[in-house]
Amino acid sequence: MSDLLSLVQARAGAAPVRLGLILGSGLGHLAQAVQGVAIPYGDLPGFPHAGVSGHNPNLVIGDLEGVRVAVFGAREHYYENGNPAAMRPALELLKALGAQALIATNAAGSLRPDIPPGDLMLLSDHINFSGLNPLIGERTDARFVPMGDAHDPALRADLRAAAEAEGVALPEGVYTWYSGPSFETPAEIRAIKILGGDAVGMSTVPEVILARFLGLRVAAISTITNMAQGMSDEKISHEHTKAMAPLGAAKLERVLRRFLRNL
Repeated sequence: MSDLLSLVQARAGAAPVRLGLILGSGLGHLAQAVQGVAIPYGDLPGFPHAGVSGHNPNLVIGDLEGVRVAVFGAREHYYENGNPAAMRPALELLKALGAQALIATNAAGSLRPDIPPGDLMLLSDHINFSGLNPLIGERTDARFVPMGDAHDPALRADLRAAAEAEGVALPEGVYTWYSGPSFETPAEIRAIKILGGDAVGMSTVPEVILARFLGLRVAAISTITNMAQGMSDEKISHEHTKAMAPLGAAKLERVLRRFLRNL
């Protein structure tokens, strides 16, 4: 980690980062608004592969709305290489850069008619429907991470306040992690609904677990791109997700910018 940290600081400066942002589908342009340095993942040893179309695999470090941030323009999903801990080197670097918190974003399918495509959902909690865990194989007792307040109440309150100031609806709900890459069946969606899930997606939960393991505070927001399978007549596909993501991303960018200005 020391070599990776030195490499990044040599290119982006040694000033500590305050906050990390992981950008989901439709938000890649936000990284371009950062006044700083973009480093391709390919230049960073051990960094995730992040080969999903619609993502921008660069680490951007610099100022956004007056806050020094580290923006991850892409994530590696479990379904790409079967590694739930793929984002661990990136988040370890974030911690080493001095960050105290992480805001993760994602695209998700809604199980609630009152949160339709184009809307946002603030994660109040999550369900690890996949059963996978990025800390499997960790040898220290730090692997026994308490998850009672995994989605930090204070950060959530700040994000709600930012959304209210921007006139953006930000209901809270429970996100369910499905491993992918195939989409869920109608029966799986019915099961998730019974379990208490409000939205379903293929990311974020491993990052939340890793971030809490590293001592980072975490909050996450979903951009709703579709209703979950069986909840409507729309045809679900990755192309549909990419097409719909910008609708909610514009709202999410306003919320995130206001949140940063308020820090």
